[in-house]
Parts: sequence; C-alpha cells; structure tokens
Amino acid sequence: MPRLLLSSKSVKSVSVDALVVGLAPATGKRPGAPVVLGGDDLPRATRSALADAALAVGASGEAGTVHLVPGTPGLATPLVALTGVGTDPDHETLRRAAGAAVRALAGKRRVALALPTPDAGALGAVAEGAALGAYAFTRYRAAEREPVAEVSLLVDKPRDKAARAAVERASVLARAVATARDLINTAPADLAPADLAAEAVRAAEGTSLTVRVLDEQALADGGYGGILGVGQGSSRPPRLVVVEHSPARATAHLAFVGKGITFDSGGLSLKPAAGMETMKSDMSGAAAVLAALRAVAELDLPIRVTGWLAVAENMPSGTAIRPSDVLTMHGGTTVEVLNTDAEGRLVLGDALVAASQEQPDAIVDVATLTGAQVVALGNRVSGVMGNDEAFRTAVLAAAERAGESFWPMPLPDELRATLDSPVADLANIGDRAGGMLVAAVFLREFVGTSSLGTPIPWAHLDIAGPAFVTGEPWGYTHRGGTGVAVRTLVALAEDRAGR
Repeated sequence: MPRLLLSSKSVKSVSVDALVVGLAPATGKRPGAPVVLGGDDLPRATRSALADAALAVGASGEAGTVHLVPGTPGLATPLVALTGVGTDPDHETLRRAAGAAVRALAGKRRVALALPTPDAGALGAVAEGAALGAYAFTRYRAAEREPVAEVSLLVDKPRDKAARAAVERASVLARAVATARDLINTAPADLAPADLAAEAVRAAEGTSLTVRVLDEQALADGGYGGILGVGQGSSRPPRLVVVEHSPARATAHLAFVGKGITFDSGGLSLKPAAGMETMKSDMSGAAAVLAALRAVAELDLPIRVTGWLAVAENMPSGTAIRPSDVLTMHGGTTVEVLNTDAEGRLVLGDALVAASQEQPDAIVDVATLTGAQVVALGNRVSGVMGNDEAFRTAVLAAAERAGESFWPMPLPDELRATLDSPVADLANIGDRAGGMLVAAVFLREFVGTSSLGTPIPWAHLDIAGPAFVTGEPWGYTHRGGTGVAVRTLVALAEDRAGR
C-alpha cells in the first residue's frame, strides 16, 4: 500500500519522481491534439507543450491508455504520465486512469496526481485507483520494479473534511483488496484450510471483529456434510470460519458467505492439467468476504455483518468422495454427488444453511463457482442471481458505485427439475446448458426463511472469470488475484448502514 497524501502544492512546483495528468481526446478547438486535464494552474505554454508531446508519442486520450513523456519547461518533475480519461469521465474511469498510471510508474518512489476531481467522490475514486495500481505480490520473489510508495493528490483544500474522509476510505478499501489479492496469490501448499482460518484470526487482530473456527470435529458434530465431504480427500482437513462485526448500535444484519476451496483438483472427477493452473484462486470468494469484513470493521459501520468462510481442499485420494456418493448437508438435505468437481456448491450449501439460521436481513454469497460464468460473461463481468429482485437490484447498485462490473442473470424455475436425483433430495449437477444458472438454483435450495416465513433475500455472485487475471493487466487490476467483490460487499454494507 502506498502512502496517500493530500497536498495543496502547485502542479508547476511539486517535486516528485513523476507527475500524472489526465488526457482527453482532441476537440474541435485544436483538432488532432489531445486535451490535457487536471492541474488548473498549469501555464498555457506548459499545457500546450504536453499536448504536443502527447501528439508526438501517439497518445489519443482514450480511456485505458498511458504514455510517459519527459517533463516540459514549467514543471519541476522530470517525468509526466499522460493517462487517458476519455470524454466526460465518471468515477470508475478516473479510478482506472489513476490505477493504470501508477501501475505504469512502478520503479518510481514518489508520484503526484493532478487529475480532474470535481468532488469528494471523484477524489476518492482517484485515490483508490492509485492505491490499487501500486499493488505488488512479493512473497516468493522481489518485484521487478518496486511499486510506487507515496502518492500525493493535488487539491485546493487538503484539510477539507470530505476530502480527507474520501481518501481515508480509499485507503481502507485498497488495503482490503490487497489482503484478498495476497491470499489468492499465495501458493496452495502454503494456504491449507487451517492456514486460511489462521489468516482470518490475524486479520481480526486490533479490530472489533470476532472469529470462530469450526475444525473437522466441530463440523462433524454439526452435520456439515458438504464441507466435510469435499475436504475428506485431502490430508489437510476443512474448516468453517465465522467472522463477525457486531456493533451495539447495529440496526441491520447482513451475512456474507464465501467459497474457500484452497485448491481445486476436481477430486476424483479430475480436472485436466491446464484446468488446475489457476485453481489456487478457487478461494477468492472467501478471501473477498474476509477482506470486506476487515474493511467494514475499520470503517466502523453501524451494521452487523457476519462472514461465513467455507474452506476445504478438493483432492483425489482413497478417502475422497466418489461420484454417486450421497452427502447429508447441514440442516438435513441429502445430495447425490454426480461430479466431484462441482464442489463449491456443496461447501456453500452448508454455509448458507448456517447463515440462514441466524436470521439475517439478507445474504450474499461470493464464489468462483462455474466455468459457465466465463462463457456467458467473460473475464471482466461477474454474474448476479438471487431470489429477491429488489435485493439483487441493491447489490447491483452497490457494485456500480464501487466500480465493479456485475450483470443480472435469471433463475429459471424449470432448471430445478434438472437437479432431481432418484436416491437423494437433489443432485449436485443438472443440465450443462445454463450451468451458471443451474448452480445458483442449487444454492437457492439452502437459503432459509425469515421469521415471517418468507425466503431470506439472497444474492449469489459468480466471480469465476474476474477473480483471477492470466492475461495482460489493465487499469488498477494486476495479473493474478484481483480481489473482485470486496468493494461491492463493503458498498452494500455502507448502503444498508445509511452511509
């Protein structure tokens, strides 16, 4: 995490290793030359020189582009990053522009940002993008270039209360996302279920969070057949981790449930070798839930939030579950396992029942659940399904505010029949067509009812593609674990808390 500073220093005189300014596409006033944005106190000659430099290196000002040019006369900094913001940038465009520039400036220690920030929300987005862009995972090797260590945000009123609050929130969110990314990027040999549980205990230190860990004996005593079944093929037993933020003044209760498969071989329904290469990321949902709980605590939100991390390692062995085995889930539902690689829904089913038993106002589960999600929505857009249209809409609104891309998907009732089993209450797989929706229909079976007898509002986030980047980085998103859904969960908690 870089240091985020608010500064009233002039763009002309700020002395840092690099200056970031916005660049927009050319307008009719000066055809062909992109428009330099930010830094309102830049002399006209300096602004014109930067526009000429942008033209010389082929910078268009389109969103997502970054070009580095030497500092020009009138600037104290030796290097300028021209980051494209497109036309009429919104908060997410600014977030990505800041992140892309700071990511491109790895190797520089101190950077100043002079991007358009007309309000505290825009300033927070820029700060957040910059902090996310400065991420590096260095557990196993030194970074090729050290990430930016200090970011100065150039503003007119650095002591403004709203500005300071926006930057502090950005710091909290970026730390949370970095926590999730670190966990996802950790090699699976170093992150057994017990290790992830220990990380949850560490994350709670110094906060209001409480942590309860159910080991294999407690899981057996509680009848958590899904989690135990998935984990029984591994020499490293499963865990259910319950993390809670429960302030005395809470007026609402949200439950977050995260899939935590620390490595997914597919079990006896073994994945092909290439299908396992990124399966350390199959605990991204649990990582997101844990990180979001830490952020909720740091922000001291006046809402009760309970996180359920369903953690297991799915391995093939002589003790692994077999296709056609029947598991008895927490709460008594029986499931015929037809494919041991459809394991995420089994651990989530147990956790959804347990979360429902506490009667929260609403439940959100987060999971790298299906390859069908990637087929349907690609690698940057996650799917949202649910049993309550109003709550699904609230989740989507939180995601939009957070700057994360989610898309609403249906839960067709006719898909439930495809999960029928001749020997159990249901099977763990149904029709291959619409696989993302079928998996969500399975999960819906484990969402409980409220004290009024109506289903607890529930949303399912399938983040299979966006959780892990194997291709080129973009915006504030790096290769490897992304920490997707952390910011959406926090925004949803803020909305429910009236923040």
